[in-house]
Amino acid sequence: MKVLIMAILLALSAAQLHAKEAAPLAQDEATEKRLVAISSELRCLVCQNESLSGSHAELANDLRREIRTLIQQGKSDAEIMDFMVSRYGDFVRYRPPLKGTTLLLWFGPGLLLVGGLGALVLYLRRRSKAINDSPLSTEEQQQAERLLNVKEPR
Repeated sequence: MKVLIMAILLALSAAQLHAKEAAPLAQDEATEKRLVAISSELRCLVCQNESLSGSHAELANDLRREIRTLIQQGKSDAEIMDFMVSRYGDFVRYRPPLKGTTLLLWFGPGLLLVGGLGALVLYLRRRSKAINDSPLSTEEQQQAERLLNVKEPR
């Protein structure tokens, strides 16, 4: 048992000897901070519920590389956002601007919720009215009483 523990410890320490420090993604720390700020405002087009800065998808890596290149070319944050929107549409932004083409993005979920609640209320009212409007006939009442009074064998 001691030999097995020693072998595991030796293997773990050997793996640590070959580990290297992570290389920075950009030469300039200011570039990297701008990249994170810009990419946190953009949506990953693959994940769709994750920001570009937090996504590990291949497309997200490519888009971050593209943003880094644009930053190094001296583009402003607004120019980079305009470039991404012109290429991928307003959906790429977490907070798309309120305009005619994005009204569905802004108000669609609320409209679906209100429509669903309205349909549910309408269904429940019709169902309640149908139950109250059609009482049992005398024959149905007698059949129900017979079924309720039947004693089950034990």
